[in-house]
Amino acid sequence: MTVVEASVVVEAPPEDVWDVVADPRNLPRWDRHIIRVDGVPQAGLRKGSEYSTELRFMGARAHSTVKIVELRKSEYAKIRIHGLLDAEVETWIQPFGDGRSRLRHRVDYRFKGGPLGELAAGAVRVLGAQAILKRGVLAQKRQAEEEASSRP
Repeated sequence: MTVVEASVVVEAPPEDVWDVVADPRNLPRWDRHIIRVDGVPQAGLRKGSEYSTELRFMGARAHSTVKIVELRKSEYAKIRIHGLLDAEVETWIQPFGDGRSRLRHRVDYRFKGGPLGELAAGAVRVLGAQAILKRGVLAQKRQAEEEASSRP
């Protein structure tokens, strides 16, 4: 298993950051390899909820199932991903003064074997897991700040 972490200060209160990061339908905005998200409950996520994602990279497609393990609104979430990549993702949002928040992610992951798993693992090694996570966190920051600034 490999662990990567990233954090950033967001110019928005925790509730606004939560509205962005707790909606899996935003995943394609943060990672261009995620091309589809299905099965997100209309009533919102809660412990035990599941949804699926479809990824595409280097011409190959893969599906993952995501299960919500723990959820504390505007504060903390833990999910488990099963598919080409098995991972546990934790997200923390903490007040950071003056209407700001600290957004932090921790990802503990491993790729499954086989040709597709080896291809994906090789791509992540080349690109750098830490850099990939940081790019996603910065995309979440931009979206949360844009949405917070557009509110009256």
